[in-house]
Amino acid sequence: MTYLGLDLGTKTLGISKSNGVIASFYKTIRHEEDYEYLLKEVALIVQEEKIDKIVLGYPKNMNNSVSNMAAIVLDFKAKLEEELHIEVLLEDERLTSKISNNVLIKGDVSRKKRKMVVDGMASVLILQSYLDRKELNNGR
Repeated sequence: MTYLGLDLGTKTLGISKSNGVIASFYKTIRHEEDYEYLLKEVALIVQEEKIDKIVLGYPKNMNNSVSNMAAIVLDFKAKLEEELHIEVLLEDERLTSKISNNVLIKGDVSRKKRKMVVDGMASVLILQSYLDRKELNNGR
């Protein structure tokens, strides 16, 4: 099974991919809130990479309430499922951007470069979190 992990931001979409074990960075797409453009780009990736499932980061606040971005994410999820006829799973994305930023800071990556890759790293964390939980639930 091949998975695509997505971290939807207001300006970029971080994308990761996995064969079901380890998530790795795939690419980041700049979109400036053009979600129709994103749908087309994700559709190409799904077709080219033969993706079976998509794991989409779901923005929640630390108190478990949903963030302002949640409605946009849910709308994007519905459009992905409708257009691509593929299952899209939501994964709690709390702290993924913060963790990604901290890793990049420790790696001495400049602020400018961090802004370009943080959503991609966050997508890796989102997808890996799903894969790890799935593996735990399977009792392996």
